Amino acid sequence: MGKTIAAVATPPGIGGLAVIRISGERSFDILDKFFIPNRKIDFAKGGRIYYGKIIYHSKIIDSVTASIFVAPYSYTGENVVEIGCHGNSLLASMIIDIIVECGGSYAEPGEFTKRAFLNGKLDLTQAEAVADLIHSVSVPGVETAARQLEGNFTERLSAMRQQLLDISSLLELELDFADEGLDLIPRHDILNKIEVAEEFCKLLIDSFTASEICRSGYYVGLAGFPNSGKSTLFNKLLGRSRAIVSDIAGTTRDYLEESLYINGLRIVLVDTAGIRETNDTIEIEGIKFVESVIEKSNLVIVLNDSGLSESTSDALIQSLNEKYYGKDILKIQNKIDISNLYSSNEICISAKNGDGVDDLKNLIYKKAIESISSLSDILINSRHRQLLQDVVILLRNAKESLNNNMENEIIAVDLRDATKILGELTGESWNEEVLANIFSRFCIGK
Repeated sequence: MGKTIAAVATPPGIGGLAVIRISGERSFDILDKFFIPNRKIDFAKGGRIYYGKIIYHSKIIDSVTASIFVAPYSYTGENVVEIGCHGNSLLASMIIDIIVECGGSYAEPGEFTKRAFLNGKLDLTQAEAVADLIHSVSVPGVETAARQLEGNFTERLSAMRQQLLDISSLLELELDFADEGLDLIPRHDILNKIEVAEEFCKLLIDSFTASEICRSGYYVGLAGFPNSGKSTLFNKLLGRSRAIVSDIAGTTRDYLEESLYINGLRIVLVDTAGIRETNDTIEIEGIKFVESVIEKSNLVIVLNDSGLSESTSDALIQSLNEKYYGKDILKIQNKIDISNLYSSNEICISAKNGDGVDDLKNLIYKKAIESISSLSDILINSRHRQLLQDVVILLRNAKESLNNNMENEIIAVDLRDATKILGELTGESWNEEVLANIFSRFCIGK
């Protein structure tokens, strides 16, 4: 008999309700030890909710509801009870302790979803979609994760896997009839099918950055020389004062990170220290952070003080372009309220009084949308990307072998290996280390 686990399934804090989840063979027996329902519970019939009181050691703990789910018709595929109590973290913790005293065990992170996977309620990509649905910070991310939870990723992977299995099986069958010269599938058909599979894998790999933006947000780093107005722009974009604004150069010595939402997409703004030569140890450390911020950012806005010479700002842009090749770097001309310097080739703003800031915000959103344009109907994570890259290598090997008229056996081996990796993606084959790595990222209670 496995452990019966319990955890709070709702975030900590004060609210209207908290939900406590129990899963395992002994769920109903444990509930029976402390829950006094207002009517008799029929544990043979699931999908019902009962109202009653939790009474333990003759003390009333709370008035709650208990939802009953009988295996296998539950999230985990086991007997499940979900208790709805008043939304006090202390109260929820007290109830969890009562459950453990009555024979339950504290759940580990992701253990409920892990059990759902092991009991065949979800495949591995659906289990990962659960985490994405919880943690995605954008509307496109939530919508994509919801579709993935329905199993669309697995369906497409399974179809591709089956096609590759069929090809390898036919190639191996031809070996048995080598003397007859039997050709069960034309070589150009095999090549076409492999190329279709390869293109699908590459499409998914290319959508990795877009998937990460949907999960974490579109990062915008603000860089430039000291006192160029980065902190003022940071506050203006946020719509509130968050960074200290001063005429003294070098005021920002660390970096600040805050988020705003534009049309359902999370934009993460990062205000950094000004880039300049300095002997101040603390300021030097702040400038070092600028490099890590630029590396992480999807877009880098280089703010130019209109009082600086064009050659000085251009030199900084050129230096950044050379060091961070391929990075989206946008030059913005600031402080137009105190200068008549306008440029038709640049966006000109006054961070202080807000002139042009709305246009800049719209441009940031446009660039963010362009960055997720490669998003397929699947959210790709680093595990998916690595396995898909391995599949692409094997498919290219198979194509090369075909083009070089290699033996069927050599081609079939690469295709078989590719199908094994696709099985790892969906969880048809797995090991405990992989599962531990995936589910450890979940919150407790999910």
